[in-house]
Amino acid sequence: MTWGIPTAAFVTVHVVLSLIGIAAGVAVLAGLLTGKTFGRWTTLFLVTTILTSVTGFPLPPLGIDPPRIVGGISLILLGIAVTALYVFRLAGAWRWIYTSCAIAALYLNVFVGVVQAFQKLPFLQPLAPTQSEPPFLITQLVVLLIFVGLGIRTAVVFHPELGRGRTNATT
Repeated sequence: MTWGIPTAAFVTVHVVLSLIGIAAGVAVLAGLLTGKTFGRWTTLFLVTTILTSVTGFPLPPLGIDPPRIVGGISLILLGIAVTALYVFRLAGAWRWIYTSCAIAALYLNVFVGVVQAFQKLPFLQPLAPTQSEPPFLITQLVVLLIFVGLGIRTAVVFHPELGRGRTNATT
């Protein structure tokens, strides 16, 4: 039992939240790449990604380990992104702080998704049983490079002086 819920059901909720967070995050990223914020998609991304991290902490085995460290980093990034967006309304430097933190949090969610895919999917498990083999490392490197490239592109497009920098809260 995890928080009074059977652990298997809790894990299912955790995974569903993660997948929704990734899908919504991709929509938000697409908006940022066109210089827009998508209000409802952004809220869905932030809420589900925060809940993904929060629901990861009570899962067994308990203790400080890499997944919890990633979850903690993600929560810090998401807290800064929420503050930048909802408190400071993307004014000045808060614009690039928001995009950087939101994209980094999305990356961490995808990073964990890749880890889980190599652990759980039968066709990927044999390629990297210890997750130190080249297929796993190359996949994670490619994902990182994609996110770095998208982050740089977003910083330019979403910057008020360098790019279009529109902040239409479109849904």
